[in-house]
Amino acid sequence: MSTREDMILLDGAMGTELERRGVDTSLPLWSAAALDVAPHVVQQIHLEHILAGAQVITTNTFRTNLRALRKAGIAHRMRELTFRAVALARAAIEASGRQGLVRIAGSMAPVEDCYTPELVPSDAELRAEHALLARYLAEAGVDLLLIETQNTAREAVAAARAAAETGKPFWVSFTLDAENRLLSGELLAEAVRAVLPLGPQAILVNCIPTAQMREAMRLLRRLVPPTIPIGAYANAGRVDEATGVWTMEGGDTPEGYAEAAQQWLAEGATIIGGCCGTTPEHIAALSAALR
Repeated sequence: MSTREDMILLDGAMGTELERRGVDTSLPLWSAAALDVAPHVVQQIHLEHILAGAQVITTNTFRTNLRALRKAGIAHRMRELTFRAVALARAAIEASGRQGLVRIAGSMAPVEDCYTPELVPSDAELRAEHALLARYLAEAGVDLLLIETQNTAREAVAAARAAAETGKPFWVSFTLDAENRLLSGELLAEAVRAVLPLGPQAILVNCIPTAQMREAMRLLRRLVPPTIPIGAYANAGRVDEATGVWTMEGGDTPEGYAEAAQQWLAEGATIIGGCCGTTPEHIAALSAALR
């Protein structure tokens, strides 16, 4: 079992939080649109997560990859928007007065939709597109790269290789189906085995229900060497099938989420935060319960 002393607290959601605050998150840009239309809201969300206790905040670059920006007709702005996202995270740290205490993780997501592994492009495309985002994030000055919501081992390897080539520390996080397999159907063991030789500093699971996360952590701890930290950031809520919009109806309260996270800690997780539907209040509850 891990201890509270060695725990790292991640931030919570950006995309669903922007939506909750009335910011347009229409596809294909999703959360990245806010870098133009509501940068002050992005910075405020970062700030609120820091004040809630987050030690690592994640840049709003989940959709500043080349493919998403190309669909929106603004591929030429990739470097600009990526740098802006990092600058907003840095400004939030400065506003909090916690310089030196909070790290910036550069988000690297699947280049296509994170729930459709069948859309993952060729190895050559993955290599080029992930390398470009990793380089821009590193140049912008992130402290580490967070490769997240990975649904195939193949793309996770491509992103991890791109991250490793920057010289920055990097974490790899997978999303799973109800049987704790990758959405591609691959075993989590296969995916972990594929990325470990590239040198990730942590392996995580994200974007699954809180009720599923304890078993996912139990499995992950068996698969990952004890010298490498494991982590968890789950969803609070769900997508409304009728509207396609994220809803907190039936979702976890901050206190309920924090209670569930105690189980992840018991299974060995030392990096804990929140994914879709979580708010700064969820992170504050985690901070209070886990410290």
